[in-house]
Amino acid sequence: MSFFRRFFFLIALNMLIVVSASIVATLVMSYFGFQGDLPFYLILYSLIGFGGAFFSLAISKWSAKKWMGVQIIDPEQCHGEDRELVEMVHEMARAARLPKMPEVGIYESPDMNAFATGPNKRNSLVAVSSGLLSRTNKEELRGVLGHEVAHIANGDMVTMTLLMGIVNTMVLLAARLVARMIASQMRQRSFWMEHLIFMGLQMVFMIFGSMVLGFFSRKREYRADAGGARFAGAGSMIRALKALQRSSQPLRPEEVSPKQESYGYLQISGRPKKSWMALLSTHPPLEDRIARLERQHQ
Repeated sequence: MSFFRRFFFLIALNMLIVVSASIVATLVMSYFGFQGDLPFYLILYSLIGFGGAFFSLAISKWSAKKWMGVQIIDPEQCHGEDRELVEMVHEMARAARLPKMPEVGIYESPDMNAFATGPNKRNSLVAVSSGLLSRTNKEELRGVLGHEVAHIANGDMVTMTLLMGIVNTMVLLAARLVARMIASQMRQRSFWMEHLIFMGLQMVFMIFGSMVLGFFSRKREYRADAGGARFAGAGSMIRALKALQRSSQPLRPEEVSPKQESYGYLQISGRPKKSWMALLSTHPPLEDRIARLERQHQ
């Protein structure tokens, strides 16, 4: 299970939905004795692929609250540091001209991190870790919040969902076509043998699909850094990334829960990965992000 924790949570949830839907579709087709053909599968897998992606998006804020244990701050009842945090997020949101203020929350984690999620700009959430609040100053925190608000303003959740829908469809279709070719070469071909091969190929092709999504996610991170520099100031954004870089020493295993690990795709600071695993990373290296911002704001 530790390998799959490296995939971000939305992909894992989306994959579960897509695989489950494909099993149900197969059972229905088997019951009615329907084998299908290419146009049918293209339509079916487009519905499953995009449906799974958009369902994941629709419940993204709810699942983040439940999965990460985010405690929402009531902007009407908060005081002290909580009020200061809400006011900072709302300041960034006004600078980004968001149509509605995001919800603001805090989750318990020693890791210095934050994330933004939600199905659209009118229904979004910015959450920060307790570790981030305790280990950053005001200027560094402003940079982090500017980055997260930029994700919302740029529509990154919707963009990545659309890409996910395309990847889902291509994975399902490719797995079906290759499974059919392999099954056709067997002496005793059966519908269920083809489907077992199809299920295995889905898992393999999902890994390659996650590499494609990781590539686009890294591009969106650079764009969110640029947005954070606009909303919070270039100095604050650069200081925020340098603070994350200073604190990027790996946490002890007991300090990282599976929930925190699996939500890495939402966070400002992705964990560094070595060798080919870097292809699955949702974030570029912090040193590259800092260097790019410094060049842009010399």
